[in-house]
Amino acid sequence: MTSCEHYRCVYIGDHSVECIHRLDVQGAATRWPVNDKPMGISVNAAHNVLVTCPFVRKIKEFSSHGDLLRELTLPDDVINAWHAIQTRNGQFIVCHGDRDDEVHRVCKISVNGRVHSQGGQPGSDAGQYDVPFHLAVDNNEFVFVADVFNRRVTLLSPTLDYIRQVVSSDKLKYNRPDRMYLDTQRRLLYVADNDKKGDKRTTGRVVVISV
Repeated sequence: MTSCEHYRCVYIGDHSVECIHRLDVQGAATRWPVNDKPMGISVNAAHNVLVTCPFVRKIKEFSSHGDLLRELTLPDDVINAWHAIQTRNGQFIVCHGDRDDEVHRVCKISVNGRVHSQGGQPGSDAGQYDVPFHLAVDNNEFVFVADVFNRRVTLLSPTLDYIRQVVSSDKLKYNRPDRMYLDTQRRLLYVADNDKKGDKRTTGRVVVISV
């Protein structure tokens, strides 16, 4: 789920139906097909919707009303990309890596396809990840990374250098911090702290951190 202040609406990615739902402030609901399974969604500076489709290794850009504007095929070494955010200068910040993958990292992809990354083999040390699943970026392009199975949120610099843990595992009650929202005006980070058994999320809460 993400929102757009410009169009005053909310977008919801539907993995099962392979579509995006759009809900505006008047309550009007529409949807459009992605034709692939969407995972992470975000809104860029042009107020378009970026949909990350990990199983086809693509980022799809749609207008606010569902017109497909372009498709970006990710580099060969970016496998299982979960979420992407586009910076003001057109670069993409992408987190990728599933449980069985050899590489778990956050990378910045330039307009010419060059990749600068942070991470590598999965692990729990500083600078390592175990399924980095969701991103948030502030106005100065500092990057927050939800590291699901390490049960933490990490802060990176605009050049993707490790800074610190923003949320450690002792602040989380459950085991899947897999979604975030950053309120840049109030400097508050909202982290979904979910419990999951099998394929179902059984309970959860939202942890609010001043950043």
